[in-house]
Amino acid sequence: MTHSPDPADPVRLLAVRDTPLSLDEVYAAVGDDAAGGTALFVGTVRDHDGGRPVTSLGYSAHPGAEAELRRVAEKVAADFPVRALAAVHRTGLLAVGEVAVVAAVSCPHRAEAFAACERLVDDLKHQVPIWKHQVFADGAEEWVGAC
Repeated sequence: MTHSPDPADPVRLLAVRDTPLSLDEVYAAVGDDAAGGTALFVGTVRDHDGGRPVTSLGYSAHPGAEAELRRVAEKVAADFPVRALAAVHRTGLLAVGEVAVVAAVSCPHRAEAFAACERLVDDLKHQVPIWKHQVFADGAEEWVGAC
């Protein structure tokens, strides 16, 4: 887990962990008096995928997942006027309704915060080596590439 001790570093909190995630922790990490907008995304386990009922998900991460998450976060911070950024992703077995990922970005204005948070979540999903193992109600299972 990364907590930035440097207030000049906009990347404040990054983690891949096997314990429940806290929206309050992520929101607090991106607090900044110069930010006029904060966007917060919460991804939860839904009860279906592709029209099939899902009973649970298991997330696995490569040992280098946090380093890749840092690379993704630093790129977002470089491309947008980010004041503060945080992202945490869960691993392990999760039930329907549980929080799988929380990301937040604060920027001077709301449009920038929305755009930066969307990019952060999209890039995390496509570039960070986290894999999803879905279990369907009929007993079938499926692995899905990067989260």
